[in-house]
Amino acid sequence: MTSGRDKAYAFLKENVLADPDRQGEFLSEQELADRIGVSRTPIREALLLLAAEDLVRLVPKRGAQVVPLSGREITELMELRGIVERYSAERVIAGGKAPVSELTALLDRQRTLSGAEHAKEFIAVDHLFHATVVAAAGNTLLDRHYDGLRSRQIRAGVVALFNQHGRQESVLHEHQAILDAIASGDRQAACTAIDSHLESTLKVLLAG
Repeated sequence: MTSGRDKAYAFLKENVLADPDRQGEFLSEQELADRIGVSRTPIREALLLLAAEDLVRLVPKRGAQVVPLSGREITELMELRGIVERYSAERVIAGGKAPVSELTALLDRQRTLSGAEHAKEFIAVDHLFHATVVAAAGNTLLDRHYDGLRSRQIRAGVVALFNQHGRQESVLHEHQAILDAIASGDRQAACTAIDSHLESTLKVLLAG
């Protein structure tokens, strides 16, 4: 059975920290407790865990603040994603276990999510697209580590969409290039496509 702390931790990570509109916001323990249906104690415990991950900042007499993504953190996030995603693409191609049908379905789903009103869902599917490649590599520890980046990735991704007009369409083209390279079994092309996608995202984020 899921504990109150784990329930609060999951809710905060999925619904609060992944929301770019809440960057820099101070969180109300009571409001969160009421929304999640737990007491304030598990909320505090969850916030301590998130503070240890540098996802919230505990400020005396003010509470927990959602830590805004800095330029350095965004750069490091993209560097880390590049390392993990290139390795995973090479592994799935070399092992002949590329999840082409799953990636195609996710890209088709992304194409239906145009417009600002679908930005968060678009980026959630974006993360799933990349996470599917990582999961297919078959390294459980790497998969778990990559999943830990999810809230930062989604927050950064939504910000990127709003920072540049037409970014959604660019993402779709960049994902198609990654998918085509993986489907054709071209490891070099896959790595190049991944690098191009992450570099474009980084430029948009830093420019904003």
